[in-house]
Amino acid sequence: MARPEQVLLLEPQHELRFRGPFSDVVTTTLKLSNPTDRNVCFKVKTTAPRRYCVRPNSGIIDAGTSINVSVMLQPFEYDPNEKSKHKFMVQSMLAPPDMTDMEGVWKEAKPDELMDSKLRCVFELPAENEKTHDMESNKVMSSGLLKSESSTLSMKSMSSTLDDGEVKKIMEECKRLQMEAQRLREENKQIREDDGLRMRKSNMMSSQHSSSMAMAKEEGLSARAVALIVLFFVVGVIVGKLVL
Repeated sequence: MARPEQVLLLEPQHELRFRGPFSDVVTTTLKLSNPTDRNVCFKVKTTAPRRYCVRPNSGIIDAGTSINVSVMLQPFEYDPNEKSKHKFMVQSMLAPPDMTDMEGVWKEAKPDELMDSKLRCVFELPAENEKTHDMESNKVMSSGLLKSESSTLSMKSMSSTLDDGEVKKIMEECKRLQMEAQRLREENKQIREDDGLRMRKSNMMSSQHSSSMAMAKEEGLSARAVALIVLFFVVGVIVGKLVL
């Protein structure tokens, strides 16, 4: 049985273009519009989930409204001779009037209720004189998006676009990143302490070596002085006997 035609309007319709350089996060926007008089549930899926961060990746689009989905491509080694095989799929279905559990609705959905649209990914590398400008634009866009997401993220706002399972995944990922940052701070502190200890040991050894050299020099001078005094004494005795 053929699936129903997609009711959402996608912009762009067929391609997601990512403009390099790809040494930093590159972000593109996918606009989803709902022209119907029914609320529509949606999900955004990709064939390369580890290479992209999608926000929001699921939710509900109210009747007559639209939503912007940010697709962030993670940094990678770009090869102009290699064509991208990455693809995205926007899956949707009309939301039931009495919906309370989005995840449950997706699990119970019948194949003839699901609609989907597919987009392929295209990577573009700008000319040399455009690289600097595009890199700064991507940094500002990605930084602003992440700051906005971290400052407005709350359980209430997340529940309107994400189901409980995805909220839990995001919270676990945040916790893991916090633990990783703490571990790196502790390692950095230990490295600084080790460096300080090595410097103190090195300074002590240098000081001891300098003291030993000075003492040896002083002992050498004292021995020579005693030898000269004895020599002068002997010469004086001999001269005195000859005079007498």
